[in-house]
Formats: sequence, C-alpha cells, structure tokens
Amino acid sequence: MTHKFDVVVVGAGAAGLFCAGQAGQLGLKVLLLDHSEKVAEKIRISGGGRCNFTNRDVGPANFLSENPHFCRSALSRYTPQDFIELLQRYDVPFHEKHKGQLFCDRSAEDIINLLLAECAKGDVTRWQPCSIKSIVGPEPAGIDSYQIESDRGLIEARQVVIATGGLSIPKIGATDFGYRIAQQFGLRLVAPRAALVPLTFDGQAWAPYAQLSGLALPVQIESTPADASAKQRKKAVVFSEDLLFTHRGLSGPAVLQISSFWREGQPIRINLAPGVDLPALLLRAKATSKKLIANELASLVPSRLADAWVSQDPALQRPISDATDKALLGLAQRLAGWELTPTGSEGYKKAEVTVGGVDTRDLSSQTMESKQPGLYFIGEVVDVTGWLGGYNFQWAWASGFACAQALAARHFERPV
Repeated sequence: MTHKFDVVVVGAGAAGLFCAGQAGQLGLKVLLLDHSEKVAEKIRISGGGRCNFTNRDVGPANFLSENPHFCRSALSRYTPQDFIELLQRYDVPFHEKHKGQLFCDRSAEDIINLLLAECAKGDVTRWQPCSIKSIVGPEPAGIDSYQIESDRGLIEARQVVIATGGLSIPKIGATDFGYRIAQQFGLRLVAPRAALVPLTFDGQAWAPYAQLSGLALPVQIESTPADASAKQRKKAVVFSEDLLFTHRGLSGPAVLQISSFWREGQPIRINLAPGVDLPALLLRAKATSKKLIANELASLVPSRLADAWVSQDPALQRPISDATDKALLGLAQRLAGWELTPTGSEGYKKAEVTVGGVDTRDLSSQTMESKQPGLYFIGEVVDVTGWLGGYNFQWAWASGFACAQALAARHFERPV
C-alpha cells in the first residue's frame, strides 16, 4: 500500500514539529516521522529541563554560518515576539533569566505539548518510530512525487522537509541522516563539528587546575588564531559569562560560547578578573599589606584559584610586601590574559549543537528549499548555528515557519 501526503517532514524535533504544525494549519496533508520513539528529546533536556526557548534579542550577529546573512530573512519573518504570543495563547508561563534568555516556569514539556497541539490543529499524521530506508526524487523515477521507502511502507509526497538536526548528543538519536540526504541530491556540506561544548586539556598540563573542579567564576573569554593581526583581534568575539572548571578542562556558559568559534590548535584567552584594575590593586596592596600574595589575590578571584595560581610560581609564595613590582605586574597580566590551548573538546556526546551542515549556497533563504526542487532543509541540519541562550530554538521556529509558508505557496501555486 502506498501512503500519499502533500508533505513529509523528517525529524520530530523543534524545527520539524513546528514546521509540520504550521504547514498542516495552512491546509496541507502532512506526515511527520522520526526514527526515535520519543518526540523532541533535545527540547526535553534543554535549559536544565526548562527549555530556553528563545531570546528577546535575536539578530544575524548571534549566529555562525559560512553565509552570515542567510538567516536574516527567516528571522525577520518569525520573531521571538511571535513565539512568545504563541506561548501566551496556550497559557504557558515563562520568565526571563538574564541577557534576554526566556525559560518555561514549569517544564520543557510545556513547549513539547504546545508543538504537539499545533500539529493536532493541522491534522498532522505522526509516525514514531519510523525509519526511512531510501528517498528517490521525482526525476530519476519519472514521476512528480518523492518516493520514500519506510519501515511502514511506501510514501509518496510532492514535497519533503529534512529536519533531522546535527550530530550532537547521539544518545538521544542524533545521526548524519540529513547530511547523507543532502549529498545524495548533490548539495554541498560545510564540515560539521561539535559546538557549545566543554573544552579539554592535556592531563599533565591541566593537573594544577583539575583540583578546582566545580569552581565557577565570571570571566571574559575570546578565541582568535595565534597569528591573528591586530585588526583581527579587534574584531574577535568576546563573551562575558561564567566559567566552570572540570576535571578534564573548562566548561560553563563562557566556554560553551567560545567553543563554537574555537578551532583545533587555537588558543583561548580568559580574563579571570574582568572589570578589575589588577595592577593598581596589587601594587596598592604591596604598599599597605603584609599578607601573603595568595591571600591578597583571594580578594580578587576565588581563593581556590588564587592558591592554585600562586602554587605554580615560587616567586609568588611570599608576603605581597616582599614581591617585586615586576612580579606583581606579571601576575596581573597573566590573570587578565590567561592564554591556553585546548587539546580538544568533549565532542558530540556533550555538544549542545553542531556547527556546519547543509551549505546555504544551495538553499533559498526565503523558503529553505534546496536547489533540488521540492526538497527543504530546516533547523540544525543547516549551516546556521546560534549562540548559547535560546538562539538555536529561535532559528528552529523561524526556519520552520518560512518553510511552511513556502510549502503552502508551492502546493497551491501562489507567491510566497
């Protein structure tokens, strides 16, 4: 038996659920399928279980892509306020944490239930679990529909949406399916890599800091190539967030943010006492205090960090009044510009998102349709990756909305 639909959406995550619901409500007969038994697992675990579903302040500057302007069209047509109004229609309570980040008051389940309700409004058919064996385009088959062979039988649809995400967190079902389909139809890929992920360091070199596991403090952090010019350094992205020490390296919002920009072999630079005039304070303490340098330093950074830092340099293991100005100024400089080179990251198992994906040169920024007619890509599978803070979910909603509008326009042959 052949199952016929107007649209098949592959992937029941944030982008797929939202797109399917929107398309169904626009009058299309939609099938949403996913190889996983559970729906929207990434939504469920995000934001500590409360889902940072968007950010009040969203713009192209908050996204990484080989084509940084690609996301502009979709983001302008479905804004954070649009999604906020959708939540309000469903009486979903939420709050702003900081820096525009919006979270559910109760649970991420509120977002999942909302998306499922939107699909129900559009009479979307949902098959889970359902695995796809092959997708054949219209041209080779000499027909006007895509032929999708699944473990529930043959499916025909004139339009197909790939919303299968990236490679991050394989334990909840992440695969390279979307990339394989893109390549099958001749689309280019930007090499994927783990992002929003903790960074790791050589075990021996990290030994003095491993004991600080669990310590958190506010920092400024950046990553630029070691041979970057002064002009490039001025344009470097700098984040002011919390840093977290781990047994294997560094994590916390600061490191997750910079990990999306970091490349293997590049150093990262961390100001461990942002907003503090370290040279002036240390020299003033030298003139007025007889405390150990570690004790004075503990008034500027966490005491555990001060002890670990001073323990590595015998010249600093003395009263601050006995230290040379040169030693204190050197200490201030190192604390304000701690430069270290990660050996790697915790990889896709800990990465919140994947940088890279389907090359935007082969997609329409207005419709998300690829150069293969009737084949669309939305959400994380596309080479558009947001910062930490709700931006990736907003891209899911915006790209899904733009795609749904285009699906309906193409189906009913009306302009977008």
